[in-house]
Amino acid sequence: MVTRRELLLGTAGGWLLERAWAGEATDTLTALPGKKPLIRRAFRPPNFETPLADLAPPFTRNDAFFVRYHLAVIPRVDPATWRLQIAGNQCAGNRRGLFTPRVPGVQWGNGAMGNALWRGVRLRDVLHRAGVAPDAAEVVFDGADSPILPATPDFLKSLPVERALDENTLIAFEMNGQSLPHWNGAPARLVVPGWVGTYWVKHLTEIRVEPKAFDGFWMKAAYRVPTGAFPGSRFTSQENAETTPVTELMVNSLITSHVSGAQLRRGERVELAGKAWDSGAGIEGVEVSADRGQSWRDATLQRDLGRFAWREFRFALDASRAGPVEMAVRARSRSGAKQPDKLTLNPSGYHDNIVQTVSLEVV
Repeated sequence: MVTRRELLLGTAGGWLLERAWAGEATDTLTALPGKKPLIRRAFRPPNFETPLADLAPPFTRNDAFFVRYHLAVIPRVDPATWRLQIAGNQCAGNRRGLFTPRVPGVQWGNGAMGNALWRGVRLRDVLHRAGVAPDAAEVVFDGADSPILPATPDFLKSLPVERALDENTLIAFEMNGQSLPHWNGAPARLVVPGWVGTYWVKHLTEIRVEPKAFDGFWMKAAYRVPTGAFPGSRFTSQENAETTPVTELMVNSLITSHVSGAQLRRGERVELAGKAWDSGAGIEGVEVSADRGQSWRDATLQRDLGRFAWREFRFALDASRAGPVEMAVRARSRSGAKQPDKLTLNPSGYHDNIVQTVSLEVV
């Protein structure tokens, strides 16, 4: 057993991007305790999306950060008595609601993501202290949340041991310089930068090292895509000929300054702004088109907040002529990856990173 005091012997932090993936669509704004009104996608379990306007700042405020749960019983864990069990073999998502054809699951729009400064300890330091055997294959994580019905599988996730031992994987206690909010995993949560939010287990209570592939429901049956359909890190111990777990974030971008249907005044100076991100290679550039993709111009990238953070971009719009304008934006990563023009279809609607368009009108 490792206490919070022992975990705090080593710390690490950085600008990181969390993105949730994977109930019913509604644009109802509801305020959870400690949160500003967010877009309610499901109430039980609580799934709340960040409004577009709150994604505009460089990092996302704690009270506006999205909330994602799979189970409905979410106890408040007392930090004074909290303990994290380390045991065992010692020594997918965001934009689903925009997917066509419609697929089952929480109908997320664009706001199941956020950018925050996380602080905690490196998971690898904790595992090395406990001891990891040479035959370790996966590390399994459990949180304090639980199902209402006994038949509902508990939410446990695993990581390949090499990702668990990566220097960037954290057990986090702070978010944007404050203690973790309850709805974002207090008193401690897993942070896996560059990987989709399903692995970012909240309210951590147990970490277990295993010599074989973990066979829990949320690994074997959920958050999976057709094998070979997407690029990114492989999770070979969980892979089969048909499907594989979602892992890394796809290169993507989002216009945050304007929504479709917005009217612009003719002759007025207008600037398009938004965010671009990938799995950690870094954003090399963002291009903008005002003629339905016939031609593209480079946007201006803003300050680099870190390899796992989103990168802001800005672009001056030509509002000299009245009429409709359809703006498209696409990002490219230093890894060579680019946003595609077509969706890669999959049954659960994961990894929607097609080029975004916003329809505006100059009046």
